[in-house]
Amino acid sequence: MIEFKNVSFSYNTNEDKALDDVSFAIADQEWVSIIGHNGSGKSTIAKLLVGLLTANSGKIFYDGIILDEKSIDEIRKKVGIVFQNPDNQFVGYNVKYDIAFGLENQQVPREKMLELIKEYTLKVGMENELEREPQTLSGGQKQRVAIAGILALNCDIVILDEATSMLDPEGTEEIIKLIVELKEKYHKTIICITHDLALASKSDRVIVLKAGRVIKADKPAIIFQDRQLLQSSNLDMPFDLRIYHEAATIAKLNNNKELMEALWEYHLKK
Repeated sequence: MIEFKNVSFSYNTNEDKALDDVSFAIADQEWVSIIGHNGSGKSTIAKLLVGLLTANSGKIFYDGIILDEKSIDEIRKKVGIVFQNPDNQFVGYNVKYDIAFGLENQQVPREKMLELIKEYTLKVGMENELEREPQTLSGGQKQRVAIAGILALNCDIVILDEATSMLDPEGTEEIIKLIVELKEKYHKTIICITHDLALASKSDRVIVLKAGRVIKADKPAIIFQDRQLLQSSNLDMPFDLRIYHEAATIAKLNNNKELMEALWEYHLKK
């Protein structure tokens, strides 16, 4: 269980708060998407979760243990993050050495390290790319390498900070399939920091941020039927979701329950 309790944070004391008295909880093995327009505070949450930033006030807990200087090293062993720009994730000169970097930091013996690299590149479909250099990989492949590194380190919690924002539709679809597998097959807790409502619609629960505050948290089906909420948060609805909402404004169509249910089911399958 991850808990944010009355967390506030400012990058500069003279500026507005990036987060203002934010509280929420994420259960083990839950997939939660945190959505909001640029500047809403969602990437700040990602950095606080991994201890790259320290809250000005409030507390963050992992399984009842407060995140602080004493616990940070142990907590980081449980948490892996995939950043927005895949090029910023590579530290090795090829796929094999990039995954090995984190394992070396944990002093994993070489023989065991090679076993883990083979096992987890196979699981993310990168087993034939071990000698590939970063510049020869697609954005989706780089994200897969980052996720293989997280799996090799046996992280229980995977944070994806706008991990699909720089990908083409095919790369995004690859990552979505991989996230589903991480949750359903490997039972990981998934936190997606995103403005992509199509991605967020696949999650178990959605937390909506606006100007550093949580304005609503619920299942995607509840959040995405609230058109006013999405518009007031400056969130761009996917085409299929816009069709659903436009149909809802036309009485003749909205009264056709079978049609509206079909449109919603179509949105969920996208």
